[in-house]
Amino acid sequence: MAIQRYQNRFEPSSLLAQFNDEINRMFVQDSNAFPALAGGAWTPNVDIRETDNAYHIEAEVPGVNPQDIEVTLDKGVLTLKGERSEEKTDDNGQARYRERRFGSFVRRFSLPETADEENIEARAEHGVLRLTINKKATSEPRRITVRSGDTGTATVDTQDQAESA
Repeated sequence: MAIQRYQNRFEPSSLLAQFNDEINRMFVQDSNAFPALAGGAWTPNVDIRETDNAYHIEAEVPGVNPQDIEVTLDKGVLTLKGERSEEKTDDNGQARYRERRFGSFVRRFSLPETADEENIEARAEHGVLRLTINKKATSEPRRITVRSGDTGTATVDTQDQAESA
C-alpha cells in the first residue's frame, strides 16, 4: 500500500480538496503532462510587513541555495528569482504521490514612492529570504503665504506651519 497524505473526510475543506484531486486525476492521466502537479514552477509564500522605518518582505525558499537567489530592482519593481532543483535518487522507483514543488520561481513587487531604493538589504537563512527596504526621510509639507500686490513676494510662513501641526 502506498503512503498517502492524511485527510479528515468529515471536514468541508478536505472534501473540496478531495474533489479537486479527483477532477485533476480525471483530466490528467500522466502527471508529467501537468507541470503544477508534477513539480513544475512554484511560488514561494511571502509575508510583507511595514514598520515606521522600513518595509519587510519574508519569502519561504526552503531547499534553495542563497547564492542561487537573484534579487533585482528596476524602475520601482523588486524581483525575486530562483530555482529549487529536484533531488535525484539512485533507485528507479516510480513516484506515487508528490507534494513538493521544484523548478524556477519569480515574484515581483511594486515598491511605494516612500521606499529608499538605494538602501535594500537581503539575507537568507533557514529557508527564509528576508528583505529590508528602508523608507526615505519624508519632507514635511509647508505652507506658503500668498500676498497681494506687486511689491510682495511669496515666503514660507513657519509660524502657521507650527500652529497647524
